[in-house]
Amino acid sequence: MTAPPSDLGYRPDHASPPGDIILEYLESLGISARELARRCGRSGKLMAEIVSGKAPVEPETALQLQRVLGMSASIWSNLEAAYRLHLASVDERTNLAASYDWAKRFPVKELAERNHIVLQSDRSALVEELLIFFGVGSVRACEDRMADLLAADFRTSLSFASSPEALAAWLRLGEKTALDRDTPDFDRDTFVASLRELRGLTSEKLESVLPKLAESCERAGIVFVLEKPFPKVRASGVSRWLSPRKALIQQSMRYMSDDHFWFTFFHECAHLLLHSRKTIFIDAEKGPGNATPVQEAEANAWAADFLVPEARLKGFLRGFGGEEAKLLRFASEVGVAPGIVIGQLQHRGVLRFDALNHHKVRYKWA
Repeated sequence: MTAPPSDLGYRPDHASPPGDIILEYLESLGISARELARRCGRSGKLMAEIVSGKAPVEPETALQLQRVLGMSASIWSNLEAAYRLHLASVDERTNLAASYDWAKRFPVKELAERNHIVLQSDRSALVEELLIFFGVGSVRACEDRMADLLAADFRTSLSFASSPEALAAWLRLGEKTALDRDTPDFDRDTFVASLRELRGLTSEKLESVLPKLAESCERAGIVFVLEKPFPKVRASGVSRWLSPRKALIQQSMRYMSDDHFWFTFFHECAHLLLHSRKTIFIDAEKGPGNATPVQEAEANAWAADFLVPEARLKGFLRGFGGEEAKLLRFASEVGVAPGIVIGQLQHRGVLRFDALNHHKVRYKWA
């Protein structure tokens, strides 16, 4: 799912202070600023500063100008607000432009290609596009938001396999998609029942399974998002709770094979079923996420056993000598795709990592 880029509308590069309008009135009336100050009951110095734009038109002054000049106080206040906002915008653009090198660390080209931001030649505008994408108001707030998404202090970590900026952007895509989807409250029993059904679909073509997978998850209060990774993203998947009643599973299709896709999916499901709702689980080589090694091992064991029951696998292995026909028959008996069994046996060291890989289904992005 993609969201249209933010439209900030027309942004003028100039705004006149209310004092310019006041000067026009003074010329038409043929009076001085000092005389206007006297009629308003204000000091000549204050009125001179208002005319020059150094002092603001306060609400009380706007009411007095309304009586003297016949122009609504709300108009004076709006002119003042527009002028001050313009001054703040000028300063803000200067400050944002100073963060241009920071913005270039993000996959801005890819975000634009997916219609999440608009590429800007103006440096400050590009930084602003990124802030809007992350839903924050400043660069500092964006860094804090990234730390939340990555569940890590990315500013000091030296252990990222992925680019933290690219990974945070990828995670934000999943989050935005999930927040746009309405789901019922999380229901554990519905979720477990859905997983049993999905396990039986591992031999079907992925393009036909994905809608069923997403629908099954959403019935249980979980949003499933398959999002193409950006370059320098080394994560396979993430599971997290967006609220106490709504969760997200996001996958990148890393390695592009059925065994890895399905193991990652059930691994992330295990985190949601077994572990704290306060934890963000990012399945990556190293760096982000705050899962413990024990939690990762528990999720691995749960996913492996759910896909290929451990007791049945042990029984199979007692008479297995690498025969292809036996493996295919066993996969059919336990009701999963052969590639899943092959992947588990490769991981256990029973098979070489190049053995029987022709039975794995390979994927590619459209």
